[in-house]
Amino acid sequence: MEKYLDFRDKIDYKKLNDVARIIKDGGIVVFPTETVYGIGTNGLDAKAIEKLYKIKKRPFSKPISLLVSDMEMIKNVARDITDMEYKLMNAFFPGPFTIILKKKDVVPNILTANGETVGIRIPDNEIARSLIEYSGVPIATTSANISGKESGTNMESILKQFKDGVDFYINGGESKIGVGSTIVKVIDGNPIILRQGSIS
Repeated sequence: MEKYLDFRDKIDYKKLNDVARIIKDGGIVVFPTETVYGIGTNGLDAKAIEKLYKIKKRPFSKPISLLVSDMEMIKNVARDITDMEYKLMNAFFPGPFTIILKKKDVVPNILTANGETVGIRIPDNEIARSLIEYSGVPIATTSANISGKESGTNMESILKQFKDGVDFYINGGESKIGVGSTIVKVIDGNPIILRQGSIS
């Protein structure tokens, strides 16, 4: 399969750079993170995000989060970040932790289901972080499974679900954690867990 890279033993950064270009151009890519596999595209491209929803059969009423490579990228997509939010990000990034922040206008409304906030995470996975860095854009990412099915933690089950519907697959081996990230929102200065993941 020419749309497939196997990085279980070694990462080929030149080839990874080519896949990053696919993402920047609005293509759909499946790639590993430390939690579960993600399926993602250019997080600033509304048409690409619409395609992602359709491939995953995800209701448009459910927002999709952004994966970013560093704090600089967060400042490009989020506004009015509070001290508590910075504190949490400094403590848990990179890692299995998603924080809900106020979005800037550059983030398409389709991504946030017309809401004013966006989930943001810096993954603790070399392939995922390099992919974001090389593409130069935040990656709109949701778990690599058809909506309602179990999150993909290995390539075999994911290939069966999406087949040729995806532009590229990167195999990074079995997911290290195997459950989605913990999602937190700061309300009135207090961190509230919206979804329990591996961080309690």
